[in-house]
Amino acid sequence: MAQTIIRTELLASTLGAKTITSVDVREIVFSPGQQTGLHRHPCPVFGYIAEGEAVLEVKGKPPQHLPAGSAFYEPADTVIVRFDNASHQNKLKFIAFYLLHGAQELIEMLPASAA
Repeated sequence: MAQTIIRTELLASTLGAKTITSVDVREIVFSPGQQTGLHRHPCPVFGYIAEGEAVLEVKGKPPQHLPAGSAFYEPADTVIVRFDNASHQNKLKFIAFYLLHGAQELIEMLPASAA
């Protein structure tokens, strides 16, 4: 008997007319309670929470709680108020996919006044 492959949609996002020339995939680990700080990306970023729980807040939108197994999207050129480890006891591990167009920095840290 043939086994069935199960495909579960975790996230669907529209990028619009973007040219993507490369993808940079990173495993990122945060210590308990670690915070990213105010930032933005020059490219769309997709990710998957492999372990722990994150809180993602895109400027102008409510915070999203992302437990392990969740997928997320950070739009290009958009202020990210926070992407933090939601736990003060456990590490956070996630995989980030940066959809790049040419040579780009992956992240730009912003001053608090940009919030």
